[in-house]
Amino acid sequence: MTALNPAANAAALPTPASPAAPAVPAKVWIAVVGANLGAFMAVLNIQIVNASLADIQGAIGAGIDDGGWISTSYLIAEIIVIPLSGWLAQVFSVRIYLLTNALLFLLFSAACALAQNLPQMIVLRAIQGFSGGVLIPMAFTLIITLLPKAKQPIGLALFALSATFAPAIGPTIGGYLTENWGWEYIFYVNLVPGAIMVGMLFFSLESSPMKLSLLAKGDWPGIITMAIGLAALQTVLEEGNKDDWFGSPFIVKLSVIAAVALAAFLVIEFTVKKPLLNLRLLARRNFGFGMLANFLLGIALYGSVFILPQYLARIQGYNAEQIGLVLAWTGLPQLLLIPLVPRLMQRFDARILIGIGFALFAVSNFMNITMTNDYATDQLFWPNIVRAIGQALVMAPLSAVVTGGVEVENAGSASALFNMMRNLGGAVGIALLQTLLTKREQFHSNVLTQQVSLFDPATRARIAQLTQYFMNHGIANQLDATSRALVAIGKIVQKQAYILAFSDTFYLLGVALIVALIAGLFLKEPGQLSGGGAH
Repeated sequence: MTALNPAANAAALPTPASPAAPAVPAKVWIAVVGANLGAFMAVLNIQIVNASLADIQGAIGAGIDDGGWISTSYLIAEIIVIPLSGWLAQVFSVRIYLLTNALLFLLFSAACALAQNLPQMIVLRAIQGFSGGVLIPMAFTLIITLLPKAKQPIGLALFALSATFAPAIGPTIGGYLTENWGWEYIFYVNLVPGAIMVGMLFFSLESSPMKLSLLAKGDWPGIITMAIGLAALQTVLEEGNKDDWFGSPFIVKLSVIAAVALAAFLVIEFTVKKPLLNLRLLARRNFGFGMLANFLLGIALYGSVFILPQYLARIQGYNAEQIGLVLAWTGLPQLLLIPLVPRLMQRFDARILIGIGFALFAVSNFMNITMTNDYATDQLFWPNIVRAIGQALVMAPLSAVVTGGVEVENAGSASALFNMMRNLGGAVGIALLQTLLTKREQFHSNVLTQQVSLFDPATRARIAQLTQYFMNHGIANQLDATSRALVAIGKIVQKQAYILAFSDTFYLLGVALIVALIAGLFLKEPGQLSGGGAH
């Protein structure tokens, strides 16, 4: 009877096997892992140096204001080279371009440790930033061009270690090395993993001919205007708050240069036949909204790494190693969580992971908006854990959704824009936070000072108490003791004003992440993307 039963016959037939994901050669994985190791070190080098900047300034005789150029020179070079990397990789071949810059990064890392003065350090850091900046977009490009779609989440999870884990763990490593070994070792630490990276890339990357003829056909007007505009903009963002923004002729001139050069760059890119960057990608729904979310992620990611050490050093008096131990709870959980994200991406819509990640990251900042004088290691533990979970969930799914419909020929532009926007978001975020911290401290200080009146019995009682304290501790003259009491009260008011200002900065970061979450709601389901994939 079974022969007459179509349903039974169909059930008896062997079901066709679903097409297996193409096997990825070991060499490809070695290339992807090696490139991501390089990207990790390049990003790590920003925060690891910032954590030890005071020690470096003292060692090479740099002032506090001028010493900021140790970081600024690196960031300017990095943000210029990121959008150039896709084109230069075509000119010199991926193998030669990546290996050359990996070696230069290691060479100038070691050279920075030997710098004797500020000018030397600025030049060496700029070259280190230029070569290190290559490693970031090239790692991203290799993931979306070498790996099949089914395996890209694993590669993007590796990239997330450099994009979110490296900034979080940088202060921890920098603080430990500086306090226990000396500031030079924050540069030497690159050498051993760097040698492994070079070996992996040398073995795995296929040789291909250089195309030096592309140099003559390059979008040189776009390159020049972009380099000038980004360099000027980065300098404005890094130095603006210190120089009182538009109260400084230097900042005003650089702002005009940045505005004119970047406007010219946009015009050029939309009118030339072969632009340096395909900005029309931004018109695609997922890419455009993904760039906005990524820019805001950069604000929060680098902004929180900037503001937390500032708070711990200024309010709690922590040294670099103590700050690193607090921030470790933002970094270490990510090391455990990020490898699980590709599996989550297989089971859940990537947009859900993005939304949860942004929401948790925002909540972690809102948890810090009611800080008090006693708000330190224990109170920051849970906000840092929540932040770690949020950051771990965001990066790989966002990268996958944004690049889901990008063709091979646009991979370089997509990688450059994605990484440049996150770095630019970081620069904007830090500049905003520096300014907000200054302005809000002044605001809160004025409000608190009005409340601390000499006509207030509580204030007079506190002054009398402090005056007696100073007289009991060696100040014989009552007038001097009273003067010291007033100074002490002034410092208490200023400290409280700073605590309130720091709370305001966390509120701003939380709001930025809510906007990023809203941008994420406009992303289309990855399966509905139009256009060809990377393969």
